[in-house]
Amino acid sequence: MNSRRSWLVWSVAVFAYIVAVMQRTSLGVSGIEAAHRFDISASALSSLAVVQLVVYAGLQIPTGVLLDRVGPKALISVGAVLMLGGQLTLAVAPSIGIAIFGRILVGAGDALTFISVIRLLASWFQGRLLPQVSQWTGNIGQLGQVLSAIPLSLLLHQYGWTPAFLSAAALSLIAAVLVIMLLSNGRVPIRVAEEAGSDRAASWPAAFRQLRESLARPGTQLGFWSHFVTQSSGTVFSLLWGFPMLTAGLGYSPGAASGLLTLIVAAGVVSGPILGILTARYPLRRSNLVLGIVSMIGIVWSTVLLWPGHPPGWLVVTLVIVLGIGGPGSLIGFDFARTFNPMRSLGSASGVVNVGGFLASFVMMYLIGLVLDIADTARVSGGGASDVFAWDSFRIALLVQYLVIGAGTVFLIRARRRTRLQLHADEGIEVAPLWVSLARSWTRRTRKGRSI
Repeated sequence: MNSRRSWLVWSVAVFAYIVAVMQRTSLGVSGIEAAHRFDISASALSSLAVVQLVVYAGLQIPTGVLLDRVGPKALISVGAVLMLGGQLTLAVAPSIGIAIFGRILVGAGDALTFISVIRLLASWFQGRLLPQVSQWTGNIGQLGQVLSAIPLSLLLHQYGWTPAFLSAAALSLIAAVLVIMLLSNGRVPIRVAEEAGSDRAASWPAAFRQLRESLARPGTQLGFWSHFVTQSSGTVFSLLWGFPMLTAGLGYSPGAASGLLTLIVAAGVVSGPILGILTARYPLRRSNLVLGIVSMIGIVWSTVLLWPGHPPGWLVVTLVIVLGIGGPGSLIGFDFARTFNPMRSLGSASGVVNVGGFLASFVMMYLIGLVLDIADTARVSGGGASDVFAWDSFRIALLVQYLVIGAGTVFLIRARRRTRLQLHADEGIEVAPLWVSLARSWTRRTRKGRSI
């Protein structure tokens, strides 16, 4: 645990995750080209991205069960091979139907990767280092978005669709080879082995029983809703609608839009370690961090959408930074899963949590495309020219986020209350409201100052 070998395994796993993120976000910089190549509407374009996320989200729980049964190395390897096939298919796809099949393969391979990497960390790291390494993993993995926003985007615009996606497929081949040669599942810590008996389910019925137990735990549900509300807005922006909004809606050049998508990653890299330290230091206040991030995202989106005319550049940059913070914020959900589940069912619990953000994302992604088409139809009916990606249409379509994330926030607060009740019943730990805790801390500091 925490050895040089641990860091080697971590490096290979992170590289596989970086490649997976690049394949996932590759459609985000090619959305307009895809609409032209396949001659499709905004809602049809959104379905190309949505089907990928539906497959991803739908496979999370089965992947968690498999993970508890066979271990992470096999799933990460298969995931890389599936993404290789998916990007090869997309590179030569002559029609939208074939392209959708390619994105299904990408979604399936992507689904096997992240929670397998997160599960792998628990076998190689321990103590306060573990939540910090989890944050580093999630943030460094987002460099895959940089690969899609800059090199892949340049290849796409200079050499065309097929060479760009063939190049993306080649990276998955490299990842598969490295995982097969260098990755190891590791061993469960002795202390955990003594408590849980084994780090894997002994049989398939046992694996499904562990899944049911994980679903029933309030802490797992808290992780699900934390992931739901923090990750979704940034995912929708980076995976599909951010690039068209910035270029066709706000008039930014493709280079400037790619730079802003890269800034999302930079914001995550900077904020992730800070959130990791705060999560490790204040484990009873993790939900407050989540709610603070969600509130910040909501306030900035409201300012952007209500701004008269086009929002200024500094405000768009602020939005991108805040969305970048939401990425590492969503990893707090996995920390809930780790805290409130035994090692033997951690894969199932992580799968449940990971469904949250992507469930919210594909619902919002599709509804935004649908509203864009409806707004464009209304514009044409009123005598105006067709402009699917007009900023005024985006103003309306992006309001979908408030309905979805607002509902998720309500369920998060309910899950937090149940989790705290269980924590009090099981361990005698009572978590006071944040304002009460701050007042007590201020009182203690005041008394200490007087005594000095």
